[in-house]
Amino acid sequence: MKRSIIGALGLVFATSTAYAGDIGVAISHSDSFLAVMVQGMKDEAAKTKQPLQIEFAEADINKQLSQVQNFIAAKVDAIIVNVVESSASPTITKMAADAGIPLVYVNNTPSDLDKLGPKAAFIGSNEAEAGTIETKEVCRVLKEQGKDKDAGILVIQGILAQHSAELRSKAVHDVIATPECNFIKIIDEQSANWDPVKAQDLMTNWITAGYKPLAVVANNDEMALGAINSMKAAGWDMKDIVVAGIDATKDAMHYMQSGDLDVSVFQDAIGQGAGSVEAAIKLAKDEKVESPIWIPFELVNPGNVDKYASKN
Repeated sequence: MKRSIIGALGLVFATSTAYAGDIGVAISHSDSFLAVMVQGMKDEAAKTKQPLQIEFAEADINKQLSQVQNFIAAKVDAIIVNVVESSASPTITKMAADAGIPLVYVNNTPSDLDKLGPKAAFIGSNEAEAGTIETKEVCRVLKEQGKDKDAGILVIQGILAQHSAELRSKAVHDVIATPECNFIKIIDEQSANWDPVKAQDLMTNWITAGYKPLAVVANNDEMALGAINSMKAAGWDMKDIVVAGIDATKDAMHYMQSGDLDVSVFQDAIGQGAGSVEAAIKLAKDEKVESPIWIPFELVNPGNVDKYASKN
């Protein structure tokens, strides 16, 4: 997995591996993708015995702001934030800047991305790219199946206050507005807050309402799997529905190998986590960090799933 971060970042971090004091880490919520990202942070930090203080906000922005305040009060040497709500990033950026503490955003794009300044950075992936790759593949598969006339789909969104959900969802609309894919029609779209249980409940409600989509397009894999569980519980044959997610999580790869999930998009969780620690170390040492640093997404489908099954 180190290969992917080096491949994406070139030699940006190659000279910085020394101890940088305490680093506070504030993560937006708990899920399987973020668990892998945090493990990437821990593994990178362990290489140089770099201390990390890791806190989870469980999707509560006020809790996350308090965690950042506590890091500042503890005089940590750098802070890494996977922000709960992108709109809150200017507040966090100012808090860290006023305290003179370097700041690294990871994964969720801050709304003030272009105004971070030299003591802050962002490492992540272009979320619009993820939604575009996902939806174009759904379009291709539906066409291949001969379902290229008035194809109704359901869209399951993440936390709408996060740029990742906003951009992934917008990409769905942008792709189906193109001549190649305008046969696709959105029946309904609702948020399940990245949560598989909420996605399962949402899908159950849609089934109860009589919706019969040809595809379900989710902003992440966990919600896609929740929807699959609901459809299977209702006795639906998964061969009749195209289901798509994003992240290429380990569980999602198992579902794809079993024939239940049709599309995912690999997001380098370990690369993002490792890169955020490397950036925080450099900034804490008053070294320059290129920002933003974009790590590419990659399409995953049944044809290449085995390649990705062991990555996350």
